[in-house]
Amino acid sequence: MSSDNFIIYDFNLPALLKLRDLNIRRVAESDKQLTLGEYYKLLSQFLSLAPDTSDTIKKFSNDASGAKDWKSIKNMIALLQEIGCDKYIPDMNEIRSACGKGDHRLAAFHADKIDQGFSNFYSQVVSAKTTKEAGGSSDTNSTLLSCIEALSSKTKTGQKLLVLTVDDSPAILEAVAAVLGTEYKVFKLPKPTMLENVLKQVHPDLFLLDYQMPERNGFELIPIIRGFEEHKETPIIFLTSEGTVDNLTAAIRLGACDFIVKPFNPDQLREKVAKHI
Repeated sequence: MSSDNFIIYDFNLPALLKLRDLNIRRVAESDKQLTLGEYYKLLSQFLSLAPDTSDTIKKFSNDASGAKDWKSIKNMIALLQEIGCDKYIPDMNEIRSACGKGDHRLAAFHADKIDQGFSNFYSQVVSAKTTKEAGGSSDTNSTLLSCIEALSSKTKTGQKLLVLTVDDSPAILEAVAAVLGTEYKVFKLPKPTMLENVLKQVHPDLFLLDYQMPERNGFELIPIIRGFEEHKETPIIFLTSEGTVDNLTAAIRLGACDFIVKPFNPDQLREKVAKHI
């Protein structure tokens, strides 16, 4: 991490754990001796750099041909990995690569994909900030891992997270359940028209939606899901046999966080569900 001067903040750890794009558990597993104070220092550095990065992303998204300065994006990439947010790194790398090749259209495509999401993530980290200190990081010696273990009630009680998968193919539903059933509770829904009634009874932690279904397609289900207050930001992954750039762009714009092409690879399914849930 760089030694640039910036204000050190304290944060509400339970609030941070709820941020969908922030995988603090992965950070703790990779560095079991990282203290809360050190981690808060990383987040404080993120808050100092994020506004410039967000402005640069917007410039690329709105007018890629005129956006020349991607230094802030370059500085942000390693920091995102350190704080446990990998979601925006691939597109940021693609922006850098496209700029190097002079492909402004491709740079704009990737900037547009992450523009709103990155700004929202920055706002969420700001909302988790509490008091600020002028002198240095928080004085706690507690390791990040021990705090996370104490706060992770679902893990301690053994309660499984719920994945709701909607697909008109019984074979796909059974395949998803077979792959995810050991680690998660899987609710299989073969009729998309029943989704609204089902959501009045169950509360999924992640949705897997088939893209093409005869009664109602996956795109049409997103407004139904987002209509429930508790699912305004619940992750949605599309299962589709049409993995085109147009479909990916449309899915992202409508609120999905990822997509998986069928027939799917079991390891890829596990990896993407674990990443987003």
